[in-house]
Amino acid sequence: MGLSWQRGPLGVAPVGRFLVPDPLPERLLYAEPLRRRMRVRFGGEWIADSEDVVLLHEPARYPVAYFPIETVVPGVLQPLETVTTHGDLGTTSWFAVQAGGRTTRRSAWQHTALPSYASDLAGRIAFAWRAMDAFYEEDERIVGHAADPYHRNDIRGTSRHLVVRVEERVVADTTNPLVLYESGFAPRWYVPRGDIDAAALGLAEGQTFCPYKGLASYYDVAGVARAAWSYIDAWPEVARVRDHVSFEPDQVTVTLDGEVLRLEPGQQVTPHGIDRGLTPAEIATEPAA
Repeated sequence: MGLSWQRGPLGVAPVGRFLVPDPLPERLLYAEPLRRRMRVRFGGEWIADSEDVVLLHEPARYPVAYFPIETVVPGVLQPLETVTTHGDLGTTSWFAVQAGGRTTRRSAWQHTALPSYASDLAGRIAFAWRAMDAFYEEDERIVGHAADPYHRNDIRGTSRHLVVRVEERVVADTTNPLVLYESGFAPRWYVPRGDIDAAALGLAEGQTFCPYKGLASYYDVAGVARAAWSYIDAWPEVARVRDHVSFEPDQVTVTLDGEVLRLEPGQQVTPHGIDRGLTPAEIATEPAA
């Protein structure tokens, strides 16, 4: 979850509510200074570099980084005839991006007739995330979308008793699980490999990625397709769940201290946005900074 996507407070289906007497508008956009140096790479070249990036949070979208137009390398932006209208931000002009002998069309945009309340975005350019080679904060690559400062993961150890069953077969039994609290999502319980019947797990085809945890591998569990997953090489920020396994409570029976867990609101990720769909191979590739 972020501030305005998934089940965030400014999203379309927030997990909580504002305690105010009057309803808020259906759509609230929020812009703030990122206060981090951000760079864009395309065609093997750095095409934008700024410490004055503004992050736009828009309902049902990942946050988008807007760069001052003067921080984009001259000649990179090629104006197109394409003009669209944003429902909140007005006329939007589109650009091709050209660098290093490569060109990609309709891969950057600028809001050119902003209403007065959106002046924070005046004179700024945004780049389509998937169209660029990579985005960086300082010398570290940022994957999936601009990092959302309102998204976090907290991991806690516990001695609670967690059991996973497929019909009558016990496939996991632990008093040493980890629980991962991810902003806006219901808790996810992770089981150490040593407390799992390894014969019950069969590696399934396909991986997905999380911009905050890394590559997820999936498992069939005692014949139930893709009923569990693991971040086998979880990113350092969530290293404690590395090579632990989490089970889907709507596909297998998971009990915690004897109580059956159910699929709760916020446990399913909603894919959307222009920055979705990067491949696991690209995630694993770290271009030289």
